[in-house]
Parts: sequence; structure tokens; C-alpha cells
Amino acid sequence: MNTKTKYESIKQFLKELGQPNYRYKQMTDAIFKQHISEFEQMTILPKTVREELIKVFGTNILNIKPVFEQSSEQVRKVLFEISGNDKVEAIGLKYRAGWESFCISSQCGCGLGCQFCATGAIGLKRNLTADEITDQLLFFHLNGHSLDSIAFMGMGEALANKQVFNALKTLTDSSLFGLSPRRLTVSTVGIIPNIKKMTSDFPQVNLTFSLHSPFNEQRSELMPINDKFSLDEVMATLDEHIQVTGRKVYIAYIMLRGVNDSIDHAKAVAKLLQNRGQWGHLYHVNLIRYNPTVDAPEHYGETDEKKVQMFYKELQSAGIHVTIRSQFGIDIDAACGQLYGQYVTKKSSQFT
Repeated sequence: MNTKTKYESIKQFLKELGQPNYRYKQMTDAIFKQHISEFEQMTILPKTVREELIKVFGTNILNIKPVFEQSSEQVRKVLFEISGNDKVEAIGLKYRAGWESFCISSQCGCGLGCQFCATGAIGLKRNLTADEITDQLLFFHLNGHSLDSIAFMGMGEALANKQVFNALKTLTDSSLFGLSPRRLTVSTVGIIPNIKKMTSDFPQVNLTFSLHSPFNEQRSELMPINDKFSLDEVMATLDEHIQVTGRKVYIAYIMLRGVNDSIDHAKAVAKLLQNRGQWGHLYHVNLIRYNPTVDAPEHYGETDEKKVQMFYKELQSAGIHVTIRSQFGIDIDAACGQLYGQYVTKKSSQFT
């Protein structure tokens, strides 16, 4: 498999054409500063160069195509077609303060089989290439959106796809997207070898660990990956990450009614995070209300709001940094994988 990104390939192609080095910068400026997606419209480049680029790379810098979209006041969900007629989705969130956040996919489907996840019900079709990952953001950028915050929390387990690391290089490359690594968040269920790679290669990128149960046996039932990378081993790896980077680690906790929302669960989460040494204060729990519309292998109920508050207060009183995550786009089924499921089920003709 070719691991070169299209930007690296274009740079090499321009060199082979005998073009001066500044041609590549002219092209990237056209894309990232002038929001031009079609090579023909990059009139700063000589016509002969544009024609050669079109012959090899196609008419458009984007290699994915939007095919289905849903929007509400603060949320825009887009389903993209990728090569092989597969589909992936990305979500844009607009906060009332004016800044924008994006949730992007790293795999088409997911093979880890978490019981509460709609994407897991699809199964793993394939890993995305670095270009397919970054093109989700390029689509929004070209349409005038500000890439203020990016989360690898869409379809797929980010750290099960090594192309995510090439995508991070593209996103932080000052000549391309030029994003600060601190604007980026990678979410994982606990793939230990690639958490360590994050620590060494991208120490400033934010890391989120999907916990969802503090009890090993129950976590294995909900998330089979726990049998391969146990909770204790993952937590030890996250401790090392914090010690090396000095950065916060976020703990995602989806609350499932009658499953993991009891006071005993709250106390166990607190115990898990307490006494982790001098760096323990850098763990931060995000409580997430479950979206009951999700087409997951198992169906769960939405936790009663009183239990959400009880859980929050228990963690807070134990000295744990905790936030209740805001909900967006409930009216358009905001859960990752939901748009894909609707598209496949309904064979909708609502193309954009």
C-alpha cells in the first residue's frame, strides 16, 4: 500500500516536471489560503502545469465526495463516498460562542464490536488512508469553516489505523493545514502500542480514553478489546503518557441506564483515578449521555438526569475533574455511524 499522501506525491510530481520549488507553495496557498479545490482554477500556476496535474491527480484536490447530509441549527453531518463505493461520515459542530469543532472518521466501520456503538454494528470494512481522513476536514475548510477543534471520534478506532499518524503529520504541517497539535484530539479504546507511539511522536495532541466501565469484567462485556488490553495495563500506559507529556488525558464515559450509572460505578471510577501519583490531577472525566436512537448491537436506555448529576457530584466530591458533555444534534441522531446506517437502510436519494 502506498503510504505517500497526495501532497507528497504532488510535490514530487512538480519536481519531476522540472518546476521550481515555489510552485508547490503556490498550489498549497491556493488550497489552504484561497479555498480553491479545482486545479484548473489555480490560475497562479501555468496552464501547462495545471493540465498535467489534472491528468495525474484528477480535476479536484478532494478525493472524497459528499453524498448525503443532515443539518440542524448547530450540527452539520456529512456522509462521504470514498473509493470502492464505501461511505464514511464527519460531523461539524458550531458553538454559540462562534468556534467550530469537527468529529472525523478514521475507519469505514469498526471491527472492535463495542456493544453500545452503531459503527461497531457495521463491522470493519477498511482503514482510511491519510488523505481520506484529512479530506473530511479539507471539505469543511474549502466551504469556509474554521477548523478550531478536531476530534478523531467519528467512525472507527483511531489507533487501530496507523494511517492516523500520517494524517496527524498532514494536519500539523505548517505548509498545509497548519493546525496546532493542541487543537487535535485522538480517541482510543486503549490500543497500548499506539498510545505509546502518540506519546513519542505527537506528545502535544490531546488523548481521550474510552472507559465506560471501571470494572474489568463488565468492561470486557461492553468492549471486547479489554480482554486484549486490560484496564490496568491501559491506565499504566496513560500514566506514562502524562508523565512524559505533562498533558491532560480525558476519560470518556458513556452513561448507560441501569448498566454503568450506579453510585458504585461512580465510586469505582473515582478510586481508579485517585492516587495515581503526582500527575493524577491531569485526568479529566467527560460524562456523556447515551443517545438511545443508536442502531447498536445492544439497545440501552438513556440515564435519568438525576443519576447523571449524582455521578457527577460523586466524582467531583472525590476531587476528580469532571464535566458533563453538552449534547448536540439529538434531532438528527448525532451518534457516529447513525448517518451511515440511515443511508444504507433507506437508500436515500438526498444527494448534495
